[in-house]
Amino acid sequence: MQNAQDYPGVRELTVRHTKLLKDPEEALAYLEQLEMVHNAIDGEEALEFLKQKDRLPEIILLDLNMPKMNGIEFLSILKQDETLKYIPTIILTTSNNRKDLLDCFNIGIAGYIIKPLKYDDYLYKLKSLLDYWSINELIKV
Repeated sequence: MQNAQDYPGVRELTVRHTKLLKDPEEALAYLEQLEMVHNAIDGEEALEFLKQKDRLPEIILLDLNMPKMNGIEFLSILKQDETLKYIPTIILTTSNNRKDLLDCFNIGIAGYIIKPLKYDDYLYKLKSLLDYWSINELIKV
């Protein structure tokens, strides 16, 4: 199987295609198959993946409520690493706690998005997020 990066424009096609997939698990599986998404079950697994530094992501979507290590702990470790600190990290969470928001921005996040209750609103926010980051000039680490 060839990697998604072998095909110019695959990101745009994939983002548009995932909007058509109604099941989030199906959308995630599709993106993982294209090697465009790495899904970690907790913060420790995510850090192990990132420390390999052979296939770093362009952005990180981070939930604050994770098993083993919460998102703020993960973020603190991530931003201390001289390579990983440049990866834009966007918090995608249910927490509207102002302290969480301020802590995250003080550590160095690129954005903070509260997950909406309605599925269609959630899809809209994710699509908007991916559209925005697909046109940004990113530091390649």
